[in-house]
Amino acid sequence: MSFPLLTATAALPAIGAVATAAVPAARRTAAKWLALIFSLATLVLAGIALARFEPGGARYQLTESHAWIKDFGVRYELGVDGIGVALMALTALLIPFVILAGWHDADPLETKSSRWRPTQGFFALILMVEAMVILSFEATDVFLFYILFEAMLIPMYFLIGGFGDRAHTGSDENAAAQRSYAAVKFLLYNLVGGLVMLAAVIGLYVVAGTFSLSEIAEARANGSLSMATGTERWLFLGFFFAFAVKAPLWPLHTWLPNAMGEATSPVAVLITAVVDKVGTFAMLRFCLQLFPEASKWATPVIIVLALISIVYGALLAVGQRDIKRLIAYASISHFGFIILGIFAMTSQGQSGATLYMVNHGISTAALMLVAGFLITRRGSRLIADYGGVQKVAPILAGTFLIGGLATLSLPGLAPFVSEFLVLVGAFSAYPAAGIIATTGIVLAALYVLVLYQRTMTGPVKAEVQGMADLKVRELVVVLPLIALLLFLGVYPKPLTEIVNPAVQHTMSDVQKKDPQPEVEAAK
Repeated sequence: MSFPLLTATAALPAIGAVATAAVPAARRTAAKWLALIFSLATLVLAGIALARFEPGGARYQLTESHAWIKDFGVRYELGVDGIGVALMALTALLIPFVILAGWHDADPLETKSSRWRPTQGFFALILMVEAMVILSFEATDVFLFYILFEAMLIPMYFLIGGFGDRAHTGSDENAAAQRSYAAVKFLLYNLVGGLVMLAAVIGLYVVAGTFSLSEIAEARANGSLSMATGTERWLFLGFFFAFAVKAPLWPLHTWLPNAMGEATSPVAVLITAVVDKVGTFAMLRFCLQLFPEASKWATPVIIVLALISIVYGALLAVGQRDIKRLIAYASISHFGFIILGIFAMTSQGQSGATLYMVNHGISTAALMLVAGFLITRRGSRLIADYGGVQKVAPILAGTFLIGGLATLSLPGLAPFVSEFLVLVGAFSAYPAAGIIATTGIVLAALYVLVLYQRTMTGPVKAEVQGMADLKVRELVVVLPLIALLLFLGVYPKPLTEIVNPAVQHTMSDVQKKDPQPEVEAAK
């Protein structure tokens, strides 16, 4: 039997979570280092999986399949295509930076009990989320995916509600109430989506008799599986609703600004750069693959919702006074681009959407983590409390600018390639949608540059005077992310070679071909 690489990649952070939680209360530093070591070891395994993946090979590779619940046909079935392996690698890459950035975020302000271990709990929960997210990118059994899709809500709930941002402008009681509200809202929205999906998962089993993606695909290919049009559409809506909540897509997005605003900056990165990617990934893997006809049927409405997300999220970002909420609304706009690329049903659009998932994860992590370092120094999330930072902390200001420029998809930085492909793919299939989506680019330039101008330029405010520049640990967090943004911005080929074959498989599932350009005949 070959080494179960996919299982090991997901199991290692889970083991690390248990080991970190078990570290004695007085050994907080040891717990941090243990969590970091496990996250780096996970990154190594994810790198090996990425290296062993053959872009021109089988659709799902490094597969594992074992009986789990025989009576219901549930299997522990894993496999990765180009999209899954890219997002698995992204998750493993970001977690060490999240841990390093949050090195002191959970240190207790005072220790009332020798058994109270907030630091250990904080890092253990991060590793547990990593394990579940990685396994969700690997799962090819629908029921297994559903279990992971729901289970990851539990550690995220505690990370949001139990370890909130200390830079809160109100009283401690008000801060605790806001954290609790954000955590409960996050949980309820996603639980409702999960319950709707559960009904659809059961319906799928009734129709197909299996939860296995490979078995369903085989049955559809040989003609032994056919779904009534109405049944397929209802099942699609059940799955899509859950994924749209997780993504998040307008109008199911309102939990995100609260969650990102009240969470610590590393946890905010975990939400939008890691966990939310499960929703858009699942649209490609499950919605389009399981319900191709229903996906095409719903495309016009979904494109409208995606366009609303793009414009609405960007407009609200322009008007924000809170740095973290601005980044949250910007992410809603970016997820609109991703969903637009997926449902444009063109190879350029879907390749761009997949690249966008990866590049948005890197760029948002860079911007949010630098913003977190800034907020920690000043003790405020309000834009108005800053000014002239570039004169006292030039490296912090410079990295903040690069993160912001990546967010607005400046040419030469990784998100530009993604956004360009999404717009090309959308315009070739739906020209009006492509034109409307470009307004998101203009608005992104507005909210990013205004944010930088108000916080980093102008006279140095008294409260900013003497602000320390980035330290070694913080540079270790930020500089590799910036290097990746530059590298993938000028040379995205390593990523596109992995992603494109998987996109072609998805296009084949929905039986769509790229629109042919209309060229007038020479006279």
